[in-house]
Amino acid sequence: MTNENVADLKAKLDQARQVIEHLMARAAYDGAEAQRALGYFAGDVFDAGFLPWPRPHDEGLRPEELNAANDD
Repeated sequence: MTNENVADLKAKLDQARQVIEHLMARAAYDGAEAQRALGYFAGDVFDAGFLPWPRPHDEGLRPEELNAANDD
């Protein structure tokens, strides 16, 4: 891979991070999984285990998982 290709890919990753950050702000979603995505795309390391995303067990219960049975 040429230096130009590497530079283009790094620029594309930066664009992806900016899009994710914008979508998070628009959705008012700033949980641990959103931060994990931003951190991953801001770095240079590839993680074959990054997916699945999101990982619900890392984030806690989702609103659709809450019901009266969960209330104390």
